[in-house]
Amino acid sequence: MLLSDTTINKSAKPRDRRYQLSDGDGLYLEVMTTGKKYWRLRYSMGGKRKWHTIGEYPATGLREARDRRNELRKKLRDGVPLETKSCAFRAVAIEWADAHDKKIKTEKDRKQNRSRMEKHLLPFIGDKDIAAVTAADILPILQRLAESEKWEMLKRIRSTTSQIFRYGVATGRCSGDPTYALKGAIIAPKKRHYSCLKKPEEAGMLMRAIDAYPHDVVRHAMKFSALTFARPGEVRRAEWDDISGEEWRIPLDKMKKERPHIVPLSRQALEILEKMRRLTGHGKYIFPSNRTPDGSRPMSDSTVLVALRAMGYTKDQMVAHGFRGMASTLLNEKGYNRDWIERQLAHVEGNGVRAAYNYAEYLPERRRMMQEWADYLDTLTPPTNP
Repeated sequence: MLLSDTTINKSAKPRDRRYQLSDGDGLYLEVMTTGKKYWRLRYSMGGKRKWHTIGEYPATGLREARDRRNELRKKLRDGVPLETKSCAFRAVAIEWADAHDKKIKTEKDRKQNRSRMEKHLLPFIGDKDIAAVTAADILPILQRLAESEKWEMLKRIRSTTSQIFRYGVATGRCSGDPTYALKGAIIAPKKRHYSCLKKPEEAGMLMRAIDAYPHDVVRHAMKFSALTFARPGEVRRAEWDDISGEEWRIPLDKMKKERPHIVPLSRQALEILEKMRRLTGHGKYIFPSNRTPDGSRPMSDSTVLVALRAMGYTKDQMVAHGFRGMASTLLNEKGYNRDWIERQLAHVEGNGVRAAYNYAEYLPERRRMMQEWADYLDTLTPPTNP
């Protein structure tokens, strides 16, 4: 049966899966799960099945779609190939980004959106025909991000990939979105609770044990961690170029949530940097691997953990991440503003848009808090000059 506007308005309702309503001679109306409807022409050329998008309903009405189908059929009979756009994933992705840019308010966000796409998607599937890309092609991309614990980036890339495929469907260059098959394939872990010391006397014993640790670079890295309560990966990958006066400015590509972060440096933290400058100032990293004398590689992610075990702390007592929990617990107990502490821990709030711009929030208050925290640690254990 041929379609009619009445039939379309009555029957073409969105469902859990997209579906097609045929009008004959290859013309059909594809109804998407979003409720959008597209006229497409199905045809064969060179033994291959193809389809061509005519327009979106109701902007392109039934009569216009039929007239256009007839024109296209005549072209095909005359051996004239239908005008097509590139079907490479890269081409479709760039087209989608061009259209999507109009919805993004700032140039910075537009650049970040494209940068994520160009870094995490295009090098791996950019040259493939979008219709040939499968869930098996996309899964390794997401697994790499999961292995790096970049869970927020994983969600963004999965969403971006899905939007590109939906754009590909709308423009007639693929027939579905394979990312739906990946739902549940990678599950972000529940928020981890890291073992840490929570009493002032325990913190004092830890700092004394650190002062007695024999390896200079590792000892200073642990003290710097205690003073800044940055994440272990941020400390070990800290570069001399990231230090600006009395601030440690961590660029977004080194942060877990990929947002820049400012760490005010206390007098004690600056003293550690002065000592490290004499030891490793010739290289790139402040706390380099002991296997690279030129400082070209950061300290291993297990170095601090091994040191803590050598100092007698078990996994249930203290881990490398525990310096953050120790600082958070003791500062909250001392009555510091919770917002200052959370901001200094670089915990991202629910409002992602606001979180992207608040890395300098409470900076004067945090600067005072960080100095008072360093002074407090000094009261728990006499300072030494290793």
